[in-house]
Amino acid sequence: MSRIEGVMKTLKDQGRKALIPYITAGDPHPDQSVGLMHTLVKAGADIIELGVPFSDPMADGPVIQLACERALVHGTTLRQVIAMVKEFRKTDDTTPIVLMGYLNPMVAMGYEAFADAAADAGVDGVLTVDLPHEEADEVAPLFAARNLDPIFLMAPTTTDERIKAISEHSSGYVYYVSIKGVTGSATINVDEVAEKVAHIREIMALPVGVGFGIRDADTAAAISRVSDGVIVGSVLVDTIARHQADPDALNKALTDLLHPMRVAMDSPAS
Repeated sequence: MSRIEGVMKTLKDQGRKALIPYITAGDPHPDQSVGLMHTLVKAGADIIELGVPFSDPMADGPVIQLACERALVHGTTLRQVIAMVKEFRKTDDTTPIVLMGYLNPMVAMGYEAFADAAADAGVDGVLTVDLPHEEADEVAPLFAARNLDPIFLMAPTTTDERIKAISEHSSGYVYYVSIKGVTGSATINVDEVAEKVAHIREIMALPVGVGFGIRDADTAAAISRVSDGVIVGSVLVDTIARHQADPDALNKALTDLLHPMRVAMDSPAS
């Protein structure tokens, strides 16, 4: 059982839902990333999605695009991101880490070299935005052999046939994109999400994490009622941008944003 599967099972047994924050590695500076990861865990994160900066993040809106630019200005590479996970593991061997990014850096590094380095560092899952399950035949066996969970995206337009196929190639959880658009681009419709997630659950048994459009504690609590995990990205990355010049203020601002989501998700009303 992978760390992700273990955390999801424990939360389910407790009647709780996973809080999954996303930050871009190397933003605002590579030296701060590991500390920010620990801050997220202290604030209530169950799993962390760590973004690998890329020059053309086509699924992301301006907030995360700018985060990638800030990270790339400092020369943040895929190997450095993996090294950050290894450093994080020195003091946290329990919180699952998912690397989220795009295919190009992985191809440049080499699939096998990437899988080896990621597993050695303590990475638990890999979500590659522009790698659909149909084209993952080469990398999927490498991940499986190293206990790395391949995580794929589903959207409001995903067909039943495709949901079934994605579930057969996934482990850990699937990432349901709640809106038609890029990250940070729209307000989430909880009723529509609830209907779609319920339908997905009729077809597959994997946990469903919901992302895109979650910006506050109320929305996080509402989404937690209809899903297995709440994925929070752009609002955290925007907070990093606004406080990048003051590390102490940044850590406090992230805690002040994420912890109320944890509390709201765990409240009896949720």
